[in-house]
Amino acid sequence: MPKNISMDNLLNFKGAKIRYRVEGSGTAVVLLHGYLESLDIWNGFSAGLAKKYRIVNIDLPGHGKSGIVSDVHTMEIMAEAVNVVLSEIHADKCTLIGHSMGGYVTMAFTDLFYDRLYGYSLFHSTPFADTEEKRQARDREIEMVDQGRKDLICKTNIPRAFAGANIKKLKNEVGRAIQIAVDTPDEGIKAVLQGMKMRPDRSHILLNSDIPVLVILGRQDNYILFNEVKDKIKLNSRGEIYALEDSGHMGFIEEPLKSLELITSFIEKSAG
Repeated sequence: MPKNISMDNLLNFKGAKIRYRVEGSGTAVVLLHGYLESLDIWNGFSAGLAKKYRIVNIDLPGHGKSGIVSDVHTMEIMAEAVNVVLSEIHADKCTLIGHSMGGYVTMAFTDLFYDRLYGYSLFHSTPFADTEEKRQARDREIEMVDQGRKDLICKTNIPRAFAGANIKKLKNEVGRAIQIAVDTPDEGIKAVLQGMKMRPDRSHILLNSDIPVLVILGRQDNYILFNEVKDKIKLNSRGEIYALEDSGHMGFIEEPLKSLELITSFIEKSAG
């Protein structure tokens, strides 16, 4: 029988602890956070989904309260951690929702554990590999962490993730996201930056898979420029792209009701 869990739990994975949280019951829906985030970034949004579904939140390795398993946290290693959590809670299949870096992990999971998916969503994310320019930017962030300047990364990157018009309006939410980022362990940050640098292009999976796919983009996203990527992403016949008009990179915080509607509709289509 599936476990009904409503508190934080820990399991062992490659010599480290992985924190996860399960809320609600029904179809399993996994929410994967992004870089410099933790499962707590979904608070509020996940509660809305948990009224209808069994929501699984996971701290990816090196983030939140999950331990560090390697000097390099590849997307494949993090996908394996997600798979272990699903087995622990006896969820044979799920719908996977990946925010930003969580979308990169989602693509790796789709590559490795395709049979465990009803469908998947890239939420402010893409299937593409890093450009050389982006790899160099990640190297600079690693140097900044080594120099003790993590706070500067967090206080720069996080506000930039919100649409300009939303920063003042969502002051408390921006502050909470900054604190989550600051609390991310230095070694965890460096490990995942190394992992993101080396991830492969997986755009062929979006095109060639036969399960439902939802790509959600923000028209005011400073990290994933809508006009640059909307035509580059090629989807299968069951795929769709939606643009959040008033969001940057954090649509589930900036436009929570619309995001909840989109995700709920997608879960119904993918999991039946």
